[in-house]
Amino acid sequence: QVQLVESGGGLVQAGGSLRLSCAASGSIFSINDMGWYRQAPGKQRELVATITSGGITNYADSVRGRFTVSRDNAKNTAYLQMNRLKPEDTAVYFCNADVRSGSLLGGPFHRPYWGQGTQVSVSS
Repeated sequence: QVQLVESGGGLVQAGGSLRLSCAASGSIFSINDMGWYRQAPGKQRELVATITSGGITNYADSVRGRFTVSRDNAKNTAYLQMNRLKPEDTAVYFCNADVRSGSLLGGPFHRPYWGQGTQVSVSS
């Protein structure tokens, strides 16, 4: 019953910026780590950035210094601010979250959920 919905993707020129959002909805008790992953055509999915419930972040070397991951725990939403975009950033970006259900039937543990992905295209 938990859903993640990404938004904010689009087409931008190299050097431009985009801000992605990932909104978790449904029966939610708590969310531990949230993360952003991306997958380019014909490539493996790779980790872009993660953020813990306490705000500790981790970035892939390829995006560190250009991307910023954040979250609003009150809104169950994560963000990915992408600056100085490069053509190699072109990919489908997916949101991931480890969620404990707010339902009493969900159990006292977190399980992973994925969003549907949003396309980011960077032209040279």
